[in-house]
Amino acid sequence: MADSPEHLIRIAGPLRAADIPRLCEQVAAARHGPGDGARGDVICDVSAVTTADLTTVDAIARLHLAARRAGGRIRLRNPAPALLALLGLVGLGELLGLVVEMEGHPEQREPPLGVQEAVEAGDASL
Repeated sequence: MADSPEHLIRIAGPLRAADIPRLCEQVAAARHGPGDGARGDVICDVSAVTTADLTTVDAIARLHLAARRAGGRIRLRNPAPALLALLGLVGLGELLGLVVEMEGHPEQREPPLGVQEAVEAGDASL
């Protein structure tokens, strides 16, 4: 199912504190706009966010709050690994129950490979 343009917000560049109110308004407008989905999610495409810092974390927390106040939630699409790590470090991923979408679908990815070790008959035990 394709995301409707009303529910997709593209966020780019390093975020500044002055950007946050405008982004929160966009989230609220997307949530209340035409074509509300059954789940009420607003997709925030953060693939073009270039800086993972506390201002970015603050922006994501405030976007989440704006979506909750409007009766929905946000989904982060394609966050950089550094941003995911920072969100995890400060505990926002679990605290907010953020949903993260990466390119492709999980069922299309191969499962991670485990370490496979072979034991030779003559190897000493540890």
